[in-house]
Amino acid sequence: MEALVERQEAAERPPEILEAQLAEQTRELKPGEICELLSDVPDADVIAHHWCQMRSFKLLSAERQGAQWRLRIQRVKGHSAPVQLVGRREALTRMAGALFAGLALSMLSRGRGEAQEASQESAVENIKLPELPPPQPNEDVLIRMMRDLQRALKKPMEQRRWVMVIDLRKCVGCHACTIACIAENKLPPGVVYRPVMEEEIGEYPHVTRRFLPRPCMQCENPPCVPVCPVKATWKRADGITVVDYDACIGCRYCITACPYGARTFDFGEYYTADTPEMEPYEKMPNFEYHQQRKREKRRFLGVKLEQSPMGNVRKCHFCIHRIERGLLPQCVTTCIGRATYFGDANDPESLVAELIAKPNVMRLKEELGTEPRVYYLM
Repeated sequence: MEALVERQEAAERPPEILEAQLAEQTRELKPGEICELLSDVPDADVIAHHWCQMRSFKLLSAERQGAQWRLRIQRVKGHSAPVQLVGRREALTRMAGALFAGLALSMLSRGRGEAQEASQESAVENIKLPELPPPQPNEDVLIRMMRDLQRALKKPMEQRRWVMVIDLRKCVGCHACTIACIAENKLPPGVVYRPVMEEEIGEYPHVTRRFLPRPCMQCENPPCVPVCPVKATWKRADGITVVDYDACIGCRYCITACPYGARTFDFGEYYTADTPEMEPYEKMPNFEYHQQRKREKRRFLGVKLEQSPMGNVRKCHFCIHRIERGLLPQCVTTCIGRATYFGDANDPESLVAELIAKPNVMRLKEELGTEPRVYYLM
């Protein structure tokens, strides 16, 4: 009888009791620290989960122990304020405002994109390209591809068709291209432009591994472009799909639309954020799209705001800032087995034009009609 009374009293305890306990127990927690507490409030696991979601905490586990719940809670990085719930009318008002802003940004970004292409085209004409040695028999393919690249840069942008060819027979899965890309573009945790996928094929004892580097496919018909509500991503005249960091609102529709998983999101994280001192290289500027940008947070009216490319979608862009200065993409020059090739497919004398004409060439998910510009030699 006494146990029944205790259960009835526990069932009548309001959720506010647990919320007060959570606030008291987690008040002194520092980022990364964990606390435990017992609660006999009904549905304590659900209440704690929602409470943590609205604050900078994470519910690690909720275990039932008789009539009580044992909760383990961790404070995550940052000290964000609780989420403020709003009514339906206010939510609709905010959505309408965001839609109007999106349409305005769409018009602005479209003109900005055309202006950027025009300015970059004129800038390329004034760049002094690297000097190359005279052609020689059996020369390094990197020298030949640089010669092909310089020949292509003499043509108008709309007459070029940049493609990448990856020879899977030569790829050894060393991930040198992945690391070089991260270093070249100063990529933060979770942002990778060129991962190397691994696949085990065969049956024991005849088992081997196959490696598949996967940059952005730079599709002829990119599905990521039409879904962007503010037109922050578009395809240039030479076929490279780019992102305007100043126009991107971080909705991530394009990430969902890409069938190759070639887009990632910059959540503003650092590799050494939880160490005693952040390494200086984490805040060095990158030069994507010929723009110098530092990943940092600045204060505006007392509020710490993330600066682009933080909070933006990011992707491989074939190292535009390099190829328009006569240099090959970083992944191409770093490959230890010379398994990656780059050039203008519209140039019949280029190395890539020869390679994509071979019978053992294939592209990923051709049935989707995206017409990717990354080819694989099998």
